[in-house]
Amino acid sequence: MEKLDELYHLNLGKRTRLNRMLYKHGPGDGTLLILPIDQGLEHGPVDFFTEHDCLNPEYQFKLAIEGGFSAIALHLGLAEKYGPKFAGKIPIVLKINGKTRIPPANEPVSPMTGSVEDAVRIGADAVGYTLYVGSPNQYTDFNQFRKVKKDAERYGMPIMVWAYPRGEAVDAKGGRDSLYAIDYAARVANELGADIVKLNVPATSAKSRSMQPSPYDTLNLSTEEMVAKVVRSAGKSLVIFSGGGKATDEEVIERAKICMEHGASGLVFGRNIWQRDWDDALKMANTLKGIILNAKES
Repeated sequence: MEKLDELYHLNLGKRTRLNRMLYKHGPGDGTLLILPIDQGLEHGPVDFFTEHDCLNPEYQFKLAIEGGFSAIALHLGLAEKYGPKFAGKIPIVLKINGKTRIPPANEPVSPMTGSVEDAVRIGADAVGYTLYVGSPNQYTDFNQFRKVKKDAERYGMPIMVWAYPRGEAVDAKGGRDSLYAIDYAARVANELGADIVKLNVPATSAKSRSMQPSPYDTLNLSTEEMVAKVVRSAGKSLVIFSGGGKATDEEVIERAKICMEHGASGLVFGRNIWQRDWDDALKMANTLKGIILNAKES
């Protein structure tokens, strides 16, 4: 219970639900390995153009269960249509907002697609909310999130925030993957009340570093150092890092090791798991669980 003991501020409902994900499912020992399948809304069907049938959400449900994940993250329609067959076998993180990639992305905001009450109704253990830090629409975004936070406290539902820097102002200050942007997103998630925050791994080139505000423009940090910094900025929000787009086995494993060895509470890897065939996906899931637990023990 070490991880939850550090989060004494959480109410009983949140602690109970987090306990299931942190200790009863997945790698356990206060860690998280989450399988997201929200990409169908965010990216469209293109992510499912593979040789095996990953288009059917039953594939990801079965993979999350057999692969020993802490939870599966998905939108309400998929939870209602495919979840009943697997009820009680895998925790659900219900995404309650989202958007398509069809409109221009320079002023993004994700409208509500569900509610905290929906999450309670389907038996979810957390809600997921995408927050676009730095977007011109952050006024709408913050107010929308404030209502989600109020409901989550009332229902004892943990909030997992997808904290994504976006917008022209972000691009002008080094880009969405810069240390400045992701470090800021980590802090904003903590300030607004995220219990868990999903972040991308910072990637700062010499050019993007020079565009960042002071003192970030003078920081020449390794990936390991940048990961450690954003984890600290997230405070008591548990940090889990995204697996990103298609990567080689070596890249997936290296990313996981860097994140877990420098303070992350877990990983949220989707396409780099379920775009594989069954045996390969299970193999990678087991490899990631080993990395998570080895980092926990060290």
